[in-house]
Amino acid sequence: MTEEFGQEQEQERPEDTMFQDAVAALRKGDKARAKDLLMLLLKADQGNPTYWIWLSAAMESQKERIYCLQTALRFDPENATAKRGLILLGALKADETVQPFLVNRPRAWEQKLLLANEKPREKGLKALVKSPVLRLAGIGGIIAALFAVVMFGFVLPRRTTVVATRTNTPGPSPTFTTTPTVFGATAVPTQRVAIGPTPLWMMLPETYTPTAVYVNTPRAGQSKDQYRMAEAAYKQGDWDAYISSMQLIIPLEPKAADIYYLIGEAYRFKGDTRSAIKSYNEALKIEPDFGAPYLGLARARMMDDPKADIEFLFDEAIKRDPKFGEIYLERARYYLLNKKAEDALDDLERADELLPNSPDVYLAYANAYLLLDDKEEALKAAEKAYALDITSVQVYKILGELYIESGDYQRAIDALTVSVTYETENAQSFALLGRAYYEVKEYEAALDNLNRAQKINRASLRKFYVYRGLANLELDNIDQAVDDLELAVGVDERNFNVQLGLARAYYMQEKFGTAFQKIEVVRSLAKSDEEKMWALYWRALIQEKRDQRKDAAKDWQALLAMDKDVVSKEMREEAQQHLIAMSTSTPTPKPGAKTPTPKAKTATPTPKVGTSTPKPGAVTVTPTRTPTPTKVK
Repeated sequence: MTEEFGQEQEQERPEDTMFQDAVAALRKGDKARAKDLLMLLLKADQGNPTYWIWLSAAMESQKERIYCLQTALRFDPENATAKRGLILLGALKADETVQPFLVNRPRAWEQKLLLANEKPREKGLKALVKSPVLRLAGIGGIIAALFAVVMFGFVLPRRTTVVATRTNTPGPSPTFTTTPTVFGATAVPTQRVAIGPTPLWMMLPETYTPTAVYVNTPRAGQSKDQYRMAEAAYKQGDWDAYISSMQLIIPLEPKAADIYYLIGEAYRFKGDTRSAIKSYNEALKIEPDFGAPYLGLARARMMDDPKADIEFLFDEAIKRDPKFGEIYLERARYYLLNKKAEDALDDLERADELLPNSPDVYLAYANAYLLLDDKEEALKAAEKAYALDITSVQVYKILGELYIESGDYQRAIDALTVSVTYETENAQSFALLGRAYYEVKEYEAALDNLNRAQKINRASLRKFYVYRGLANLELDNIDQAVDDLELAVGVDERNFNVQLGLARAYYMQEKFGTAFQKIEVVRSLAKSDEEKMWALYWRALIQEKRDQRKDAAKDWQALLAMDKDVVSKEMREEAQQHLIAMSTSTPTPKPGAKTPTPKAKTATPTPKVGTSTPKPGAVTVTPTRTPTPTKVK
């Protein structure tokens, strides 16, 4: 073994043993076991090119093999084995400089994998019998087969030292980065291989140690191997394989309650709550004072019905295991689902004591403070959760929501982009991302994300109709804007910006009577000086179109009388131009005649972030301030 894997260490490490087991499994043709073992090794050391090369031999499809070899080459650009495999698979151009590695001695398994042109030439009768002319068809078939499997451990590089497992242990006082390091990272499929976005753990400088199962009872000798296989499946999230492996242990340890509990957990993870509840109850039959199954029952019941009365199950779990921090954390989540933020905070304090530096605890803190409308504390907790674990997709969603609330829209876009990349069916995240894009005036992107949210779950868009409506309005999709804004009125008829948006949309449709009715509602809702300014501005425009010039003139004059800090210089000039135009214009057509609407568009100023730009149909100057949509409740 020393010739193949380098100089042997005095004390063999677990990684060395696991790697040798993986190689042995490959040689026996047990690709499934080899794949399991190599995936475990990569979780501990994802930058080891040797593991990636051997993993390619365990893969079934060509795309997967190419991905593994490309990854190995990324970590070791000069790796000849990876290059050779990619060339043979057609994923890399042939390079004469790429030569096979030399080995100290021939190996039978390698000789079987050598291509025809790599083997020593036969002489005499054997050469005649094996001539390409006589055996063209047979050799062609052999070559085709060899090309498909040639990378099956083609030639192991001499440099195969296994790096020791690295564990990321956050310190007691982590330093928080103001701009998340994963934000802005490009999550794209590896070239030529359709495998989805780059896993978040691949962006880590070092991997997190997988969370161990709560119960880890030492197994009897005859159960050890089976349990080891089950652990490998658990760490990969292969719940069916895990359940099958654990069920094989039951006859060997019929009185082990933890086996039933762990099987119940696997059923819960795969969403089979009925089977999970059955397994938890089997565990309690064996050991009634076992606290963990009560927590499992509570979780399974909560999955079926978040409003179910399950506090007694948490109480029973705590009575039997008061130092099990997961119980307090889960009960806090239950309280949050039922809008009991204060009760949740009490449990989170206890959970924080028992689970120090847990990102899940701080994520729950963020949700609790958000429920209490304490956005500052919520953001602090969310950023701490992010600092503790950048691989938690849930963190990005709540960070995006909180950055929107604080007006930091670009950060919100960065965070929510990560969220929707990895949770492609989360309608709420798409809707939030759409709102964030609206606030920075990227209306097409806003519309795209809001439409995607609607396709996933129409109900999730209810409070976001205002943003889709205003985005459509800015893009001159007037009819769609009216549809969305009318729906938004149904959600919150007292929202100033929704009503103002509708007044603008009706104006653009030349429905001036309907626009006037709507602007009167807007006037009644206006509270701030800025809102009153916009109500006067649009009322004056609408009244001009209705040939109510005296009334329009009063509105323009009222606008000019407002404080200069509220009404911009550009808007004052526009008001004066309208007053001059009305005093010198010719008589208007008789009532009933259609009033032509000039098509001149307004010059766009630089409004503050998060505002929409009015588009009156017959003005030449646009004010610098526009209304900012308030939160739709």
